Amino acid sequence: MSLRRVLVGLAVVPALLTPAVAHASPGGAPRPVLPQKTHFDLQAHRGGLGLTTEESLEGFAKALRLGVSTLELDTHVTKDEKVVVNHDRQISGTKCRDTGPVAPGDPMYPYVGKYIKDLTLAQIKTLDCGYQQLPGFPEQEVVRGFRMAELKDVLNLVKSYRARQVALNIETKVEAGAPEQTAPRELFIRRVFEEIHASGIEDQVTIQSFDWGALKVMHRLAPSWPLVALTNYDFLQVGKPGASPWLGGIDADDFGGDFVKAAASVPGVRALSPVYGFPQSGKVGDPGFRFYVSPAMVAEAHARRLTVVPWTCDDPATVEALIDMGVDGIITDYPDRVRKIMAERGMRLPKSYARP
Repeated sequence: MSLRRVLVGLAVVPALLTPAVAHASPGGAPRPVLPQKTHFDLQAHRGGLGLTTEESLEGFAKALRLGVSTLELDTHVTKDEKVVVNHDRQISGTKCRDTGPVAPGDPMYPYVGKYIKDLTLAQIKTLDCGYQQLPGFPEQEVVRGFRMAELKDVLNLVKSYRARQVALNIETKVEAGAPEQTAPRELFIRRVFEEIHASGIEDQVTIQSFDWGALKVMHRLAPSWPLVALTNYDFLQVGKPGASPWLGGIDADDFGGDFVKAAASVPGVRALSPVYGFPQSGKVGDPGFRFYVSPAMVAEAHARRLTVVPWTCDDPATVEALIDMGVDGIITDYPDRVRKIMAERGMRLPKSYARP
């Protein structure tokens, strides 16, 4: 059975399974073993940026050796239509530094601060994106001299590890709120589609985006590929007149502002990835923190045969609370922490892969 068929099948699992047994929590109270015992989607956010320089091949490889079910990553398209793996549409000086122009007198130099869509791959490859540890992530191993990877490099890495049980959750970072800052949507999605299709492992791929218009384009190109609707809630623009630019022509108010109902109307969507709570880096017990994800949201999604995988949660207690709500996975900067929680709960652990 192909991994794609497994991934699509997982969307129906939560609605069909019920808790069967219980085990003791650290406090001694019984805790039900939820359906995620059978499958829980442990996603390494940007390859696990809490552990390794984000979206580096070394980081993705480390996540494969640790054992995750999914590598989460971001894509952008360059001026010469190459697909690179990077979160930011604009070259960040916190993450990358210039080493010199690709050619003497290059008018685009320096490249830091420029948009990826305005730079060629050769220009981008001059950037040192492993020159320092990312602030706020003291455990992060720095990959010295790291050059931004192409999408095909990550796909080839997964193939080299023979990691057939690992999915790649690939985000198309179309900036619907400022479309002039990224490659045009149709071009962007077509190039991502072409790279994945050429890889030979398209059955291991899901496509996610905050821009639901991009999801609609991808569905036209690849109707069988599972899609993931992202939201930070604000992009829904609930209560505002007209459709949000992020929702591909959908007006959330036509669905009562309900994220699940709105996303379920997008053809090909099989999973939902909402922000887990507010503020986005908040933790259970923090003053003013509140969850966006709720048991009711999860139940509504499961009734529609959709899975729920919130982003991006690193705090163990908050992760535990989300698991107790019945979510189907977690996107996290620290996959080692979530894997430990899964082990303590007796949940099935993703396979780890040896270095080829």
